[in-house]
Amino acid sequence: MLSSLIGRGQLTVRYPDGQVQVVRGSEAGGEAAFAIRDKRTIRRLLLNPGLAFGEAFMDGGIEPIGCSIHDLLTLLVENMTEREPASEMLMARVRQARRWLDQFNPAPRARRNAAHHYDLDGRLFSLFLDRDLQYSCAYFQTGQETLEEAQILKKRHIAAKLALDRPGLEVLEIGCGWGGMALTLARDWGARVTGITLSTEQLEVARARAAEAGLSDRVRFELLDYRAWNRPVDRVLSVAMFEAVGLAHYRGFFDVIRRSLTEDGVALVHSIGRSEGPGSTNPWLAKYIFPGGYSPALSEVLPAVESSGLWVTDLEILRLHYAMTIAHWRHRFAANRGTIRSLHDERLCRMFEFYLSGCELAFRHMGHMNWQMQLTRRVDALPLTRDWIHTAEAGAGRFHE
Repeated sequence: MLSSLIGRGQLTVRYPDGQVQVVRGSEAGGEAAFAIRDKRTIRRLLLNPGLAFGEAFMDGGIEPIGCSIHDLLTLLVENMTEREPASEMLMARVRQARRWLDQFNPAPRARRNAAHHYDLDGRLFSLFLDRDLQYSCAYFQTGQETLEEAQILKKRHIAAKLALDRPGLEVLEIGCGWGGMALTLARDWGARVTGITLSTEQLEVARARAAEAGLSDRVRFELLDYRAWNRPVDRVLSVAMFEAVGLAHYRGFFDVIRRSLTEDGVALVHSIGRSEGPGSTNPWLAKYIFPGGYSPALSEVLPAVESSGLWVTDLEILRLHYAMTIAHWRHRFAANRGTIRSLHDERLCRMFEFYLSGCELAFRHMGHMNWQMQLTRRVDALPLTRDWIHTAEAGAGRFHE
C-alpha cells in the first residue's frame, strides 16, 4: 500500500517487530518517518486509513520519528492528491452513499453536534485564536498581516457586504460564536444585533462580553436554533455555521433566510466549500471534531438558493485565506501546548494537532476553500455594481453610494 501511495519524497516506517521500510517516490519531495507500535494499528490502517491514522496518532499507536505530525501529514497529503489507497477510495464511496443519513440534522441532533466541539472549555480556544475569538477564516489582503489584523479585515469585509448604510439596522446572526462579530457590527457600524447559537459555553461568554463592552442594549444573544426564528430583520448573517446545516436541510436554511429578511433586506453567508465537486467528510473529523459537518460544493448549494427565490447578488471565493488562518492557529497552539495539556491531557493535544494540521493541508492541497454569498429578496435591493462594497469597506463603518 505504501509503495503505491508514495510517488514523491521519502517515507520511512518502523514496524512493531523493528523492521524498517523506506519508500522512495520517483519524484523529489519531502521526507518523513513514523513508527507503528502494534499489529492492531497495522490492521486498522489497512481497513480504514481515513479514520485509523488519526486515532492511532491520538492514542500513541503511531509516533512520528524525527519530524512533527504536520511534516508527516504534509508528505502523505501531497502524495494522496495524486494517489490514494484502494481501501480509502472504497470507504469514501461508502461515506458518499450514506452522507444524507449522516447529515440528517433536526434541532435536537444539531444541538448535540454543536455541544460536542463548542462546549469545550473556552480557555482552550483562547489559547490559539485571536483576541476576539474569531473561529473562522480570516481575510489577508497582502498575506503579511498578523492574525489579529487579518481577523479585523475579515469582519470589515463581511460588514461592508451587509450594506449597513444607516445606523439602527437590525441584524440576525445565525451562529454567533463567542460574540465578536455581533459586537463589531454594533460598535463600529451602529447595528442592533441578535446573535443565536446552540452552544451554552459560547452563549455565556458572548453575553458577558456584551455586558463588559457596554453594548447589552444593542446586542443580545440567545440559545436558539435558526429554524425557530420567526420575524423579519434588515440583515441576516451566517459565518462558519452553514457547514453544520446538513444536505437535507439546505432548502430549509435558505427559506428561513428569505422569510427572515425584510423586502429590501440583505443576507451574507460565509462557509467552507470544496472546489472539486460533491464529496464526503473525513471520518476522523466527523467523529472527533465536527459530527454532522460537511463542506459543500457550490453545485450542491446553489439549487437550494434558486428554489428559495433569493437573488445571489455577489459570490466571492477565498482560496488560501483559511490555510493561512489555520497556520496561525497551529503555531499558537504549539506555543501554548504545555498550558493546554495542563488544562486537559495529552490525547486532546494530539487530537487538536492532528485536526489543525489536517485542515490546513486540506485548504492548501485538497481543493477546500471558503465562499461568501450575498443574497437579497429584491433584484434592485443593492447598487448595480459591486464597487460600493470596496467603498464601504474603505470607510470602515460608513456606507457610501
